[in-house]
Amino acid sequence: MINAAAMPDCEISFDVSRFDFRATSDLLMASYWGSGRSDELHRRAFANSLCVGAYLDGKQIGFGRAITDRTVFAYLADIIVWPEYRGRGIGTRLVQALIDHPDCTTVTHWSLSTNDAHAVYEKLGFRPSTDGRYMRLDRIAAA
Repeated sequence: MINAAAMPDCEISFDVSRFDFRATSDLLMASYWGSGRSDELHRRAFANSLCVGAYLDGKQIGFGRAITDRTVFAYLADIIVWPEYRGRGIGTRLVQALIDHPDCTTVTHWSLSTNDAHAVYEKLGFRPSTDGRYMRLDRIAAA
């Protein structure tokens, strides 16, 4: 379960009007998975996802989104915490908030891809998929 004491003043909100788009987009474009993206791609991605933010004293310090039909499937994406706030359980709280969102109570298939945050997701019950069933298609994004 989440250690709320690690970040007691951290507020989690799904209110998209509170998102600091500039800071979020810049941080994602600087990440290993978001390099090459543009503000326009982020605007479209955010508009078509269930997004969540983490705030400390009204300032955004984290972001995450789920690409979901809100019924059966959801894919976690762009879970990111501002560098100076990492290691305090904020990423875990963002993911848990998405999983617990009232619109996603019937979602039974959650998935994600990560190169470096396996321990964060394992705490929430995620396991590596090695069953040979899951496949993916990676294609180069159109410029």
